[in-house]
Amino acid sequence: MRTTKFSACKFNPKAFAYSVKKTKGLKADELIKAKALVSNPDIRCAFSGAGSSGYSRIIMRGALDGDAYNYDGATDISTARAKVFEQGVVVVGRAKGWVEKDFVYDLGGGDFMDSVARQVAQYKDDLDLGILRAILDGVFSMKGTQNEKFVTAHTYDISGGPDGGVITPVALNNAAYRACGANKKAFTVVLMHSTIATTLENLNLLQFMKYTDKEGITREIQLGTWSGRLVIICDDLPVDGDKYTTYIFGEGAFAYEDLPVKNAYELARDPKTNGGEDALFMRQRKVFAPYGISYEKQIQSSVSPTDDELSEGENWTLANIDCDTYIDHAKIPIARIISNG
Repeated sequence: MRTTKFSACKFNPKAFAYSVKKTKGLKADELIKAKALVSNPDIRCAFSGAGSSGYSRIIMRGALDGDAYNYDGATDISTARAKVFEQGVVVVGRAKGWVEKDFVYDLGGGDFMDSVARQVAQYKDDLDLGILRAILDGVFSMKGTQNEKFVTAHTYDISGGPDGGVITPVALNNAAYRACGANKKAFTVVLMHSTIATTLENLNLLQFMKYTDKEGITREIQLGTWSGRLVIICDDLPVDGDKYTTYIFGEGAFAYEDLPVKNAYELARDPKTNGGEDALFMRQRKVFAPYGISYEKQIQSSVSPTDDELSEGENWTLANIDCDTYIDHAKIPIARIISNG
């Protein structure tokens, strides 16, 4: 007999967390698989202690540079210290509670708690993508000479172009080159609105992946490719009138850590409200740190930033040394395309 309601006495938080984590088809998971979100041991270490705060500064491992010396048996080989950039990183904490009637039972199989786990996983996926969007809003609102060079070079705006300013076959290649030059092939993932995806489909530029089920029937899945880059469709991306923003990421675009919390999931009984209600609570603490871009905590009223605070350009800057030497923005595999559909 299937369970059709919460049961606090049978609720196992660890088992429920596992059920949430194993849910398939989540967009954030695809970003992790494509290595656009990568683990960072320095971040994990900074926030793993019992007394850790919600903000830290870590050392950025940058590329080695400098001219080589002639190895001719007569020329001295001098050493120079590598540039060491610091990066501010912040923990984003979020929590949510639901009463039992908030959940719709999935008749597709499994028990009620499996259905709840799938719905919670989808909620958390949307939540994470919302946080990423807020961060990108902030990053592309940065001010200051060096920061604005990044914003300009990593934005490919064709909305005022010919043919209605719609997405074009060469937009992805041009945007990648504009942002990172010879390193344009570093881009591996495209995050786009379904309107953009439809335009690309009509141009036969978007190829959906296929799989063969256990009965030998080949089906399409809702993941595609555009010029060899993975495409993830998300309708929670910026739309300003007719203008749509498409993001492209490369490997290591964001450092990502899902940090532990004391009680990630728990059930609680409220015997008073509506004659008695059962509620499920979710808590999470995560770090999304864009490569080469530092969170400076200029506008933040509590230990965890809100989405509005993450969207503030004043909170972000290119990693730098004493506001004098800035990271080469062409090494940052994050860019956007703005088009009219």
